[in-house]
Amino acid sequence: MASLFFSYSHADEGLRDQLEKHLSALKNQGVIEAWHDRRIPAGEALSKEIDAHLESADIVLLLVSSDFLASEYCYDREMKRAMERHESGSAVVIPVILRPCDWHDAAFGKLLAVPKDGRPITQWPNPDEAFLDVVTGIKSALVRCGATPTTGVKKLGAVSVPLSSPAIRSSNLRVAKQFSQFDKDQFLRKGFEYVAKYFQNSLHELATRNPGIDQNFRRIDANQFTASAYRQGEKICRCSVFLEGMTSGIAYAMDDEARPGSFNEALSVDADDQSLYFKPLGMQSLARSADKLSTEGAAELFWGLFVRPIQ
Repeated sequence: MASLFFSYSHADEGLRDQLEKHLSALKNQGVIEAWHDRRIPAGEALSKEIDAHLESADIVLLLVSSDFLASEYCYDREMKRAMERHESGSAVVIPVILRPCDWHDAAFGKLLAVPKDGRPITQWPNPDEAFLDVVTGIKSALVRCGATPTTGVKKLGAVSVPLSSPAIRSSNLRVAKQFSQFDKDQFLRKGFEYVAKYFQNSLHELATRNPGIDQNFRRIDANQFTASAYRQGEKICRCSVFLEGMTSGIAYAMDDEARPGSFNEALSVDADDQSLYFKPLGMQSLARSADKLSTEGAAELFWGLFVRPIQ
């Protein structure tokens, strides 16, 4: 069994919980044991416990965000010691990019980050796919460490080291989060504003990059906008996006004169035990009702429907 250490800012605790949930299969198979500072028992010395687990970890996950970079403890203490162990070959450090931030010039910037291409998890259309990519990267590191479900020895470089005894308590300590109607309404409103800005910027770039293409973005009010794209003066793409009462979500209509109640796709706000997300009705081939979409995922879904006729 290999040990994983989470180095993270408490501002990113929700994302850490989601990553740990995606690692459940490896934990259940006995491949890994994951540790973070929320597992320190009451009355124990924080720094002493953290340092001990950081020193014994096979893999150190740096959960990178602006808050992580701004944290003196995370950046100057945990990260620096993790990099020393990485360079000596006694541990593997994996940067996990949670949110957009200026991390490339950091001490760990030379390392291959996950998810793919260092794209922040919060910018993936479907965060589950991002976390799956992170897990795939961790599994590759586990192979290099020699960790398997049946071995009791971990291999670091050419040295075999007996595993330390795990703490005698469950690692299943995650508690389901509860989201109020206020939380859902705020998520919906912020999501709609994000989609509106996404369309406005994408339309501008579409016309800038493609000669002969013109565009029109029109904000009707706080609850609706329309978008149009023209080729040689002829309107090819059109849509209306608006907050919709029937679904309590964001609706998309393939018409820039659409009225509320008439739409071709819609997104409602849903939640699992850790996060809020957008769930499509699945009325269009680009959407699946089982998808859990981030705000960027919601914007990309609607943009894909909009731009499809011109492509």
